[in-house]
Amino acid sequence: MDTYIARQPIFDREKHLFAYELLFRDGLSNFFPQIDGDTATSKVLSSSFLSIGMETITGGKRAFINFTHNLLMSEIPFMFPRETTVVEILEDVKPDPAVIETCRRLSSEGYYIALDDFFFTAGIQALVKLVNLIKIDFRLMPIDDIKKMIVRPELAGIKLLAEKIETNEEFKVAFDMGFEYFQGYFFSKPEIIKGKELSGSALQLLNLIIEINKPTVNLEKLEKIIEHDVSITYKLLRYVNSASIKRRTEISSIRKAVMVIGIDELKRLVSLISLSKVAVDKPDELIKSACIKARFCEKLGQESSCSSKYNELFLIGLFAHMDAILDQPMKVIMEKIPISKTISDALINGEGEAVNYLRLAEYYQKGEWDNVKKYAGQTCVGESVIPGIYIEACKWADEFSI
Repeated sequence: MDTYIARQPIFDREKHLFAYELLFRDGLSNFFPQIDGDTATSKVLSSSFLSIGMETITGGKRAFINFTHNLLMSEIPFMFPRETTVVEILEDVKPDPAVIETCRRLSSEGYYIALDDFFFTAGIQALVKLVNLIKIDFRLMPIDDIKKMIVRPELAGIKLLAEKIETNEEFKVAFDMGFEYFQGYFFSKPEIIKGKELSGSALQLLNLIIEINKPTVNLEKLEKIIEHDVSITYKLLRYVNSASIKRRTEISSIRKAVMVIGIDELKRLVSLISLSKVAVDKPDELIKSACIKARFCEKLGQESSCSSKYNELFLIGLFAHMDAILDQPMKVIMEKIPISKTISDALINGEGEAVNYLRLAEYYQKGEWDNVKKYAGQTCVGESVIPGIYIEACKWADEFSI
């Protein structure tokens, strides 16, 4: 059975990546609405640590993993490295003496412990004393109630994580309340500033991305385009000379780089470098998410039996967060660059067949598995290949650290 695993980022107050929470589901053709928490978490553990590799999924960051009462009693958390595993105790775990003792041992051995969807219940104080972090769902509790709860003396010294933060406004509210960590997709939303204009340098870089991804561009023209920007040339050559690229001699020119990695990969790398220059003041995870979407959409198109426009799918994924990167409405951005109708229809209006690949990638990243199943059918992509495509896209994006 194929294991579906996605990761949701968790940020600190500087919007730097702190950790990922793992979201999972088994193969969508075998949908079990009654699947229990033990089975779910066991699948996460066996797949992530033993089959796929935690390093591949999280890029070396901490991984929040849900643990049920039974798994705690079976001492499963002790099987995994304390340096990268966050033992997240679900809200329905009763703090009985056995749970308290297991958590006491976990704490004494250096494990990081978090409580999920926290609110005060009878007997919870003994467990609270042992944890490092408490997660509070901003969709489950009114803001005034959250404010009253987090100042209780029992929570003194415990780090607070605001969960389900979906807008920049919610991030600011939680930030001002003193939360130290934030989970949700607020980072991928634009902060529209009235009267703000797109800079000429940003437009130039977007035009470069579009130009180099044209099917008709040849190597000679590609060289001239890239070499025109010294910083892009430097970053590209630095990347292809890195340890991740197998080579015998140092690569010192664009033409040699093409010989090693191929013209298509060169186009992708230059696109990502250009995007990172556009988004210089944005969270790294925003760029990484765009990279994942670009690779994900492209690969989904290659696996589809009803698509052939892989280069357009790559750009659709790459530009999916452009409104958040530039803090401008998508329509304004698309109107200022020579983008194809397929891409503009998908990104501005959510129209056309191509947008289905973007939706599939987005829903997989969020772990919304029912919608993944729906859009897998609409894009003619076999469900069994999707997890592997996602993991490859994450690995590719994580390796790109320009």
